[in-house]
Amino acid sequence: MYFDVAGVEVSPWLPPLVGFAISLFTSMGGVSGAFLLLPFQVSVLGFTSPAVSATNQVFNVVATPSGIYRYLREGRMVWPLAWVIVAGTLPGVALGALLRIALLPDARDFKLFVAAVLLYIGLRLGRDILSRGQRPGGPPQTATVVPARIPFRIAYRYGGELFTANRWGVFALALIVGVIGGAYGIGGGAIMAPFLVSLFALPVHTVAGATLLGTLVTSVAGVAFYHLIAPVFPHMAVAPDWGLGLLFGLGGAAGMYSGARLQRYVPARTLKLLLVVCLVGPAAGYVYEFFVGG
Repeated sequence: MYFDVAGVEVSPWLPPLVGFAISLFTSMGGVSGAFLLLPFQVSVLGFTSPAVSATNQVFNVVATPSGIYRYLREGRMVWPLAWVIVAGTLPGVALGALLRIALLPDARDFKLFVAAVLLYIGLRLGRDILSRGQRPGGPPQTATVVPARIPFRIAYRYGGELFTANRWGVFALALIVGVIGGAYGIGGGAIMAPFLVSLFALPVHTVAGATLLGTLVTSVAGVAFYHLIAPVFPHMAVAPDWGLGLLFGLGGAAGMYSGARLQRYVPARTLKLLLVVCLVGPAAGYVYEFFVGG
């Protein structure tokens, strides 16, 4: 099957399979898998134009609702956290999209940017894994989120323990994440989740639903913005490849739902370790390609 916008030919069964495999375990950590899907499109399929960022966000729009539904059904959606993430990332998405087109149209430069994002996320998670003061693997499997009221703070109880985070601190972080996510082509959950776990000391089993919801809302905005600005840049592919994005998203939706259902049975440390491996691998390859491979 040939995809016009992407300019690639690929078997129709491959994108759903890849989307499912990636989302199955990344959704357990509260991220959609778009941060790994983009390297696949760039390096394996050869899809390098700015449209790849928009296509990646189409994947998020299709794939994330199933995971969000599962977290809602299990009572593990932290609504105060989710709304602060959405409010912060939305303004940054538009700016990030413009930066992608204006400053990173070249595939080589974009790959280095991708490597920097992946390495930073991976190093943050790796540091958290090695920290001696980290929290235990997680509360009881039957625990649900219970909101708490504390002025100027996001607060909730989970597994009998109270967790809090500075509301404005999370908002400022989400704003920065929105810019990076808009340029990369992700909703931002891949960046938000590690920070919420390591910097704000929130349990990974509770941030997953909130970051996935933030990813969905900001990805919808990102796709819309890429479409709006596409006519301004007629010399390059900017709008998403809907066919390719939908195929990835269909597999991702099945993977998201399965991952959200299995998450409570997988130790938090294992989830973090899996994410670190998948982050550092592609990043190291891009850095090598930029400085050595030409």
